[in-house]
Amino acid sequence: MTFTDAIKTCFAKYLDFEGRASRSEYWWWLLFLLLASIVANLINENLGSLVSLALLLPSLAVATRRLHDIDRSGWWQLIGLIPVIGTVVMIYWCVQEGKEPNRFGAA
Repeated sequence: MTFTDAIKTCFAKYLDFEGRASRSEYWWWLLFLLLASIVANLINENLGSLVSLALLLPSLAVATRRLHDIDRSGWWQLIGLIPVIGTVVMIYWCVQEGKEPNRFGAA
């Protein structure tokens, strides 16, 4: 999946917490999120906050679908709330290859 395909997919599935997301879809989305936040913050701090808020739900949705790809529930995102360790665990899970087949459908 390319950068633009990942962004289109994530916006098309803005509130879709079902199904699966590939590694490339997830990591391209994170890059887009980072770049959009930086640009918006450079323009205006309030705009940066607004962009971050607008992209929160699709970010949660793509992270849920990414966890589904490795056969984990989307609720495991809450582990990211644990300082340092939670972030490391989420990164580790998100770089793993998808498991086929699994209970969340075909890739």
